[in-house]
Amino acid sequence: MEYRSRSIYKSTSIMISAILFLSLIHTSHCFYLPGVAPEDFQKGDPLKVKVNKLTSIKTQLPYSYYSLPFCSPKKIVDSAENLGEVLRGDRIENSPYVFKMREPQMCSVLCRITLDAKTAKQFKEKIDDEYRVNMILDNLPLVVPIRRLDQGSPTVYQLGYHVGLKGQYTGLPCMLTFSDYVQSKEEKIFIHNHLAFTVKYHKDPQTDSARIVGFEVKPYSIKHEYEGKWSENTRLTTCDPHTKRTVVNSNTPQEVEANKEIIFTYDVEYQESDVKWASRWDAYLLMSDDQIHWFSIVNSLMIVLFLSGMVAMIMLRTLYRDISKYNELETQEEAQEETGWKLVHGDVFRPPSNSDLLCVYVGTGIQFLGMVLVTMIFAVFGFLSPSNRGGLMTAMLLLWVFMGIFAGYASSRLYKMFKGTEWKKISLKTACLFPGIAFVIFFVLNALIWGQKSSGAVPFGTMFALVVMWFGISVPLVFVGGYIGFKKPAIEDPVKTNKIPRQIPEQAWYMNPIFSILIGGILPFGAVFIELFFILTSIWLNQFYYIFGFLFLVFIILLITCAEITIVLCYFQLCSEDYLWWWRSYLTSGSSALYLFLYATFYFFTKLEITKLVSGMLYFGYMLIASYAFFVLTGTIGFYACFWFTRLIYSSVKID
Repeated sequence: MEYRSRSIYKSTSIMISAILFLSLIHTSHCFYLPGVAPEDFQKGDPLKVKVNKLTSIKTQLPYSYYSLPFCSPKKIVDSAENLGEVLRGDRIENSPYVFKMREPQMCSVLCRITLDAKTAKQFKEKIDDEYRVNMILDNLPLVVPIRRLDQGSPTVYQLGYHVGLKGQYTGLPCMLTFSDYVQSKEEKIFIHNHLAFTVKYHKDPQTDSARIVGFEVKPYSIKHEYEGKWSENTRLTTCDPHTKRTVVNSNTPQEVEANKEIIFTYDVEYQESDVKWASRWDAYLLMSDDQIHWFSIVNSLMIVLFLSGMVAMIMLRTLYRDISKYNELETQEEAQEETGWKLVHGDVFRPPSNSDLLCVYVGTGIQFLGMVLVTMIFAVFGFLSPSNRGGLMTAMLLLWVFMGIFAGYASSRLYKMFKGTEWKKISLKTACLFPGIAFVIFFVLNALIWGQKSSGAVPFGTMFALVVMWFGISVPLVFVGGYIGFKKPAIEDPVKTNKIPRQIPEQAWYMNPIFSILIGGILPFGAVFIELFFILTSIWLNQFYYIFGFLFLVFIILLITCAEITIVLCYFQLCSEDYLWWWRSYLTSGSSALYLFLYATFYFFTKLEITKLVSGMLYFGYMLIASYAFFVLTGTIGFYACFWFTRLIYSSVKID
């Protein structure tokens, strides 16, 4: 029985998620918990249709729905938004559409407007930039179903419908789409002024109540006609429910020009569906190209197996042989003939230059690792449902703030090992360096968005809330972690450090620091670049990404790859008697962020159609922040892997 009480639904959700997680591990797909309790509707119950932002993949600048002179209710009411929604640019408001459950409507007139030069220009600009209207019904986004040409392929859903289209109309008797136009020098702008809504519902045969499981639309452009003067009771000749005449094509589209009137109308059709409420998001999250994700996993696993083989060879053959050889040396003469990595035992744990900065970056990396790991686990369990708009971003921000205690602990522990004494200074740097740089870039980008009068601009109140979270919660937690970490006993080096630094011999060309660092970043990037394509597509092409099962596996592979490539290159470095491994271990795996940014640049020029300067600056600004964060995360993983490796091998040999 699908319909249960709300209390039973909530009490069983955790158990359901645990059971489904086991199947997730087997299939690597991701599921979701619906996120909100279901709402039952009786026949005739009013349905609240809400409007969201206008979005465009060409400009990446969202705008409020009522920034265009659409039909509006008597009083516009904003819905409560969480932090993530505000940062995404969502602006959810009420609408003038009147829906009643399971009561179809035909040719309902919404309003009639006459365009002046200013409003006509606004519509033309938004249509030219291919803006889409986003709407919400019972927490479901409005979608346009697009059927693929090949038989048997599932229907694809486009989020939102286009405000209008441009081109020269050819008079084809079908729904107005881009293919209905022949591009010419004198293009005309047409607006979608008739919407044919389809509300799908799942009915409970026992109670006759129903739940909404789908919200679709087919937009049309039609120049409505009527007889006589316009009044509230005027009947349209192009769309009249009394004569059963409805809009089925766009033979006479509505052009957008100054001093022309536009009549907005809509139909509402209700269809019973076999889809249950708990599965209503499945169609939106349909992943038809899962083979390429499996290819990504196999590709990444091949890299991991290759690196694991090299690490195993180093650990089991070379290191075992070296350690056995070193421990069997009996005479002083033999001891003086030691070679390879043992030669630098007196310098390998010498504190590096700019050790304070290294401590700060390592602490920040631990903060990122904790945030990403916990977020990923919650997403895999299905707690970050797509129905909870902004939930993912809100969760990541809150986790980042509360992970500050681990950042402070990690940085101060390393700082004390380097014989540092001013733990408060290192804690302050840890709390402010990365967030400060990211905030400055974000503030500049936000000012650019504000200049475009976009709803994507973060309001002053939200900006103030972010600063309060930073200095009111994150900074104190970093200091708490720093205090706890500094009070712990210092980490002891397995070997003593000489007072006089050893001279590093001339290195082969392939052991040049820049070359080895750049080589080290290729494999970690290679493990994630296929999945990165889908993430970028989700962010910049306004599509759903909800395959966290695959993403979690790729993330684990990334951790292993970063650790293993750093260990391999660190071993080769020590064997060539170069003991300056601290920063190089961090930069080796961290250099994968450079390839990430280069790939983002390639993606911009090959996949996106952004032409405006501000939109391009937004793209590269946000990708710069993402690449910087990726650098800190992967660098920290490589550093700790190398830190563990060096302590392990130098604690295994006898040194006089």
